[in-house]
Amino acid sequence: MWVTVGLYLKEGHKVPQFHGKWPFSRFLFFQEPASAMASFLNGLASLVMLCRYHTSVPASSPMYPTCVAFAWVSLNAWFWSTVFHTKDTDLTEKMDYFCASTVILHSVYLCCVRTVGLQHPAVASAFRALLLLMLTAHVSYLSLVHFDYGYNLAANVAIGLVNVVWWLAWCLRNQRRLPHVRKCMVVVLLLQGLSLLELLDFPPFFWVLDAHAIWHISTIPVHVLFFSFLEDDSLYLLKESEAKFKLD
Repeated sequence: MWVTVGLYLKEGHKVPQFHGKWPFSRFLFFQEPASAMASFLNGLASLVMLCRYHTSVPASSPMYPTCVAFAWVSLNAWFWSTVFHTKDTDLTEKMDYFCASTVILHSVYLCCVRTVGLQHPAVASAFRALLLLMLTAHVSYLSLVHFDYGYNLAANVAIGLVNVVWWLAWCLRNQRRLPHVRKCMVVVLLLQGLSLLELLDFPPFFWVLDAHAIWHISTIPVHVLFFSFLEDDSLYLLKESEAKFKLD
Protein backbone atom coordinates (compact mmCIF):
# COMPACT_ATOMS: atom_id res chain seq x y z
CA MET A 1 0.00 0.00 0.00
CA TRP A 2 2.75 2.46 0.91
CA VAL A 3 4.45 1.85 -2.43
CA THR A 4 1.22 2.96 -4.09
CA VAL A 5 0.97 5.98 -1.77
CA GLY A 6 4.53 6.92 -2.67
CA LEU A 7 3.73 6.74 -6.38
CA TYR A 8 0.69 8.97 -5.95
CA LEU A 9 2.75 11.55 -4.06
CA LYS A 10 5.62 11.34 -6.52
CA GLU A 11 3.29 12.07 -9.42
CA GLY A 12 1.65 14.94 -7.53
CA HIS A 13 -1.72 13.24 -7.17
CA LYS A 14 -3.94 13.21 -4.11
CA VAL A 15 -3.73 10.01 -2.11
CA PRO A 16 -7.06 8.14 -2.31
CA GLN A 17 -8.71 6.00 0.31
CA PHE A 18 -8.11 2.27 0.11
CA HIS A 19 -11.28 0.22 0.53
CA GLY A 20 -12.94 3.33 1.91
CA LYS A 21 -10.24 4.06 4.49
CA TRP A 22 -7.19 6.29 4.66
CA PRO A 23 -3.74 4.75 5.00
CA PHE A 24 -2.25 5.06 8.49
CA SER A 25 1.28 4.63 9.76
CA ARG A 26 1.36 1.87 12.34
CA PHE A 27 2.95 2.37 15.74
CA LEU A 28 3.89 -0.88 17.43
CA PHE A 29 0.71 -2.97 17.06
CA PHE A 30 -1.64 0.02 16.71
CA GLN A 31 -3.17 0.22 13.25
CA GLU A 32 -4.60 3.72 13.86
CA PRO A 33 -2.50 4.97 16.79
CA ALA A 34 -4.10 8.40 17.30
CA SER A 35 -7.68 7.09 17.28
CA ALA A 36 -6.74 4.11 19.44
CA MET A 37 -5.06 6.32 22.04
CA ALA A 38 -7.94 8.82 21.99
CA SER A 39 -10.46 6.01 22.47
CA PHE A 40 -8.43 4.65 25.37
CA LEU A 41 -8.30 8.09 27.00
CA ASN A 42 -12.06 8.50 26.58
CA GLY A 43 -12.53 5.16 28.30
CA LEU A 44 -10.10 6.13 31.04
CA ALA A 45 -11.94 9.41 31.60
CA SER A 46 -15.23 7.51 31.82
CA LEU A 47 -13.73 5.06 34.32
CA VAL A 48 -12.33 7.85 36.50
CA MET A 49 -15.67 9.66 36.50
CA LEU A 50 -17.51 6.41 37.27
CA CYS A 51 -15.27 5.87 40.29
CA ARG A 52 -15.89 9.44 41.37
CA TYR A 53 -19.63 8.94 40.92
CA HIS A 54 -19.51 5.77 43.03
CA THR A 55 -17.66 7.66 45.75
CA SER A 56 -19.77 10.81 45.88
CA VAL A 57 -23.28 9.56 45.09
CA PRO A 58 -25.07 7.15 47.46
CA ALA A 59 -26.75 4.15 45.86
CA SER A 60 -30.08 5.39 47.23
CA SER A 61 -30.15 8.22 44.70
CA PRO A 62 -33.06 7.68 42.27
CA MET A 63 -30.86 7.94 39.16
CA TYR A 64 -27.97 5.90 40.55
CA PRO A 65 -28.66 2.56 38.77
CA THR A 66 -29.34 4.20 35.41
CA CYS A 67 -26.27 6.44 35.57
CA VAL A 68 -23.99 3.57 36.57
CA ALA A 69 -25.39 1.41 33.78
CA PHE A 70 -24.78 4.23 31.31
CA ALA A 71 -21.18 4.51 32.51
CA TRP A 72 -20.56 0.80 31.95
CA VAL A 73 -22.17 0.92 28.51
CA SER A 74 -19.88 3.85 27.65
CA LEU A 75 -16.82 2.03 28.97
CA ASN A 76 -17.68 -1.01 26.88
CA ALA A 77 -18.05 1.15 23.78
CA TRP A 78 -14.69 2.85 24.30
CA PHE A 79 -13.05 -0.52 24.90
CA TRP A 80 -14.25 -1.81 21.54
CA SER A 81 -13.38 1.48 19.87
CA THR A 82 -9.82 1.09 21.16
CA VAL A 83 -9.68 -2.51 19.97
CA PHE A 84 -11.07 -1.62 16.55
CA HIS A 85 -8.59 1.20 15.97
CA THR A 86 -5.82 -1.09 17.15
CA LYS A 87 -6.78 -3.93 14.82
CA ASP A 88 -9.40 -3.46 12.12
CA THR A 89 -11.20 -6.75 11.50
CA ASP A 90 -14.76 -7.62 10.59
CA LEU A 91 -15.53 -8.50 14.22
CA THR A 92 -13.90 -5.45 15.81
CA GLU A 93 -15.55 -3.13 13.29
CA LYS A 94 -19.00 -4.53 14.02
CA MET A 95 -18.46 -4.38 17.78
CA ASP A 96 -17.30 -0.77 17.52
CA TYR A 97 -20.36 0.22 15.49
CA PHE A 98 -22.86 -1.76 17.57
CA CYS A 99 -21.52 -0.53 20.90
CA ALA A 100 -21.59 3.06 19.67
CA SER A 101 -25.25 2.62 18.76
CA THR A 102 -25.88 1.16 22.21
CA VAL A 103 -24.42 4.27 23.87
CA ILE A 104 -26.69 6.56 21.87
CA LEU A 105 -29.77 4.49 22.69
CA HIS A 106 -28.83 4.32 26.36
CA SER A 107 -28.40 8.09 26.44
CA VAL A 108 -31.97 8.39 25.14
CA TYR A 109 -33.09 5.96 27.84
CA LEU A 110 -31.17 7.95 30.46
CA CYS A 111 -33.01 11.06 29.33
CA CYS A 112 -36.34 9.23 29.45
CA VAL A 113 -35.76 8.05 33.01
CA ARG A 114 -34.69 11.52 34.14
CA THR A 115 -37.53 13.41 32.50
CA VAL A 116 -40.40 10.91 32.70
CA GLY A 117 -39.41 7.64 34.32
CA LEU A 118 -38.91 8.87 37.88
CA GLN A 119 -42.56 9.87 38.01
CA HIS A 120 -43.85 7.10 35.73
CA PRO A 121 -41.65 3.98 36.03
CA ALA A 122 -43.95 1.94 33.80
CA VAL A 123 -43.38 4.36 30.93
CA ALA A 124 -39.61 4.05 31.33
CA SER A 125 -39.86 0.25 31.40
CA ALA A 126 -41.93 0.17 28.23
CA PHE A 127 -39.58 2.60 26.53
CA ARG A 128 -36.58 0.50 27.55
CA ALA A 129 -38.20 -2.55 25.96
CA LEU A 130 -38.78 -0.56 22.77
CA LEU A 131 -35.15 0.58 22.65
CA LEU A 132 -33.90 -2.97 23.22
CA LEU A 133 -36.13 -4.15 20.38
CA MET A 134 -34.76 -1.42 18.12
CA LEU A 135 -31.17 -2.32 19.01
CA THR A 136 -31.83 -6.01 18.37
CA ALA A 137 -33.38 -5.27 14.99
CA HIS A 138 -30.53 -2.91 14.08
CA VAL A 139 -27.79 -5.36 15.01
CA SER A 140 -29.61 -8.29 13.39
CA TYR A 141 -30.03 -6.46 10.09
CA LEU A 142 -26.41 -5.36 9.94
CA SER A 143 -25.13 -8.78 11.00
CA LEU A 144 -27.44 -11.14 9.13
CA VAL A 145 -28.75 -9.19 6.14
CA HIS A 146 -26.37 -6.49 4.98
CA PHE A 147 -23.75 -4.38 6.71
CA ASP A 148 -24.86 -1.06 5.26
CA TYR A 149 -22.66 1.86 6.35
CA GLY A 150 -25.14 4.42 5.04
CA TYR A 151 -28.05 2.89 6.92
CA ASN A 152 -26.02 2.61 10.12
CA LEU A 153 -25.02 6.27 9.89
CA ALA A 154 -28.59 7.39 9.16
CA ALA A 155 -29.99 5.34 12.05
CA ASN A 156 -27.45 6.72 14.52
CA VAL A 157 -27.98 10.29 13.33
CA ALA A 158 -31.77 9.93 13.68
CA ILE A 159 -31.55 8.54 17.22
CA GLY A 160 -28.88 11.10 18.05
CA LEU A 161 -31.17 13.94 16.99
CA VAL A 162 -33.94 12.58 19.21
CA ASN A 163 -31.43 12.43 22.05
CA VAL A 164 -30.23 16.00 21.47
CA VAL A 165 -33.69 17.54 21.13
CA TRP A 166 -35.04 15.71 24.19
CA TRP A 167 -32.12 16.61 26.46
CA LEU A 168 -31.96 20.19 25.21
CA ALA A 169 -35.70 20.77 25.64
CA TRP A 170 -35.55 19.49 29.22
CA CYS A 171 -32.48 21.59 29.97
CA LEU A 172 -34.08 24.76 28.65
CA ARG A 173 -37.16 24.20 30.81
CA ASN A 174 -35.14 23.59 33.97
CA GLN A 175 -32.00 25.71 33.68
CA ARG A 176 -33.26 28.47 35.98
CA ARG A 177 -34.50 26.09 38.65
CA LEU A 178 -31.53 23.74 38.40
CA PRO A 179 -28.28 25.60 37.64
CA HIS A 180 -26.28 22.37 37.17
CA VAL A 181 -28.44 21.58 34.13
CA ARG A 182 -26.36 24.09 32.18
CA LYS A 183 -23.54 21.55 32.18
CA CYS A 184 -25.80 19.19 30.26
CA MET A 185 -26.70 21.96 27.81
CA VAL A 186 -23.03 22.63 27.14
CA VAL A 187 -22.41 18.91 26.58
CA VAL A 188 -25.29 18.61 24.11
CA LEU A 189 -24.22 21.68 22.15
CA LEU A 190 -20.55 20.68 22.15
CA LEU A 191 -21.30 17.17 20.92
CA GLN A 192 -23.40 18.58 18.10
CA GLY A 193 -20.64 20.97 17.10
CA LEU A 194 -17.85 18.43 17.44
CA SER A 195 -19.78 15.85 15.44
CA LEU A 196 -19.18 18.05 12.39
CA LEU A 197 -15.59 16.80 12.53
CA GLU A 198 -16.92 13.43 11.39
CA LEU A 199 -18.08 15.08 8.17
CA LEU A 200 -14.56 16.24 7.37
CA ASP A 201 -12.61 13.87 5.20
CA PHE A 202 -8.94 14.56 4.67
CA PRO A 203 -5.76 12.48 4.55
CA PRO A 204 -4.28 11.98 8.04
CA PHE A 205 -1.65 14.47 9.13
CA PHE A 206 1.67 12.61 9.13
CA TRP A 207 -0.49 9.57 8.27
CA VAL A 208 -1.55 9.40 11.92
CA LEU A 209 -4.04 12.14 12.82
CA ASP A 210 -7.30 12.30 10.87
CA ALA A 211 -10.67 13.98 11.51
CA HIS A 212 -12.00 10.92 13.34
CA ALA A 213 -9.05 10.92 15.74
CA ILE A 214 -9.45 14.66 16.35
CA TRP A 215 -13.13 14.07 17.12
CA HIS A 216 -12.27 11.35 19.62
CA ILE A 217 -9.68 13.57 21.29
CA SER A 218 -12.12 16.47 21.57
CA THR A 219 -14.80 14.36 23.28
CA ILE A 220 -12.62 13.51 26.31
CA PRO A 221 -13.45 16.67 28.32
CA VAL A 222 -17.07 16.46 27.16
CA HIS A 223 -17.48 13.08 28.86
CA VAL A 224 -15.96 14.46 32.03
CA LEU A 225 -18.43 17.35 32.00
CA PHE A 226 -21.42 15.08 31.38
CA PHE A 227 -20.53 12.78 34.26
CA SER A 228 -20.09 15.87 36.41
CA PHE A 229 -23.65 16.84 35.49
CA LEU A 230 -24.91 13.34 36.33
CA GLU A 231 -23.18 13.54 39.70
CA ASP A 232 -24.68 16.94 40.52
CA ASP A 233 -28.11 15.91 39.33
CA SER A 234 -28.08 12.63 41.25
CA LEU A 235 -27.15 14.43 44.46
CA TYR A 236 -29.91 16.96 43.86
CA LEU A 237 -32.47 14.20 43.33
CA LEU A 238 -31.28 12.42 46.46
CA LYS A 239 -31.66 15.59 48.50
CA GLU A 240 -35.10 16.17 47.02
CA SER A 241 -36.27 12.62 47.75
CA GLU A 242 -34.98 12.81 51.32
CA ALA A 243 -36.83 16.09 51.85
CA LYS A 244 -40.08 14.54 50.60
CA PHE A 245 -39.54 11.53 52.86
CA LYS A 246 -39.18 13.80 55.90
CA LEU A 247 -42.36 15.65 54.98
CA ASP A 248 -44.25 12.37 54.68
